[in-house]
Amino acid sequence: MARKVIQPKTLNDPRPRYSQGIQTSGGKLLFIAGQTASDKDGNVVGKGDIKAHTEQVFANLKAVLKAAGGTIDNLVMSTTYIVDREYREGYNEVRSQQYKKTPPTSTLVIVKGLAHPDYLIEIAGIAVI
Repeated sequence: MARKVIQPKTLNDPRPRYSQGIQTSGGKLLFIAGQTASDKDGNVVGKGDIKAHTEQVFANLKAVLKAAGGTIDNLVMSTTYIVDREYREGYNEVRSQQYKKTPPTSTLVIVKGLAHPDYLIEIAGIAVI
């Protein structure tokens, strides 16, 4: 899969936390359902701790990617839902450690709640593998 990051200078981000656009050719699309902080047994990991939640969410994303033959670097788009603006910093801290190459495009949405009352974050994605 060929991957080209699009970062127009007219859309300057002083802290390039995400790519403005990613153009791909070849490969197959993988649509990843929203991943939460549940472990393989359905237990919520790190109740009340946004960093622990985010680490578990990324572990779950990576498990789906691996099962499809990819890695986190195949992720080209992510949509993140958090239940409070105060969790943004902790989420960003963990997120910034996940990408060895350029990060995917990203949208962050603050929501009133998620499917389980203990969930603080959920991330869905699209990958090209």
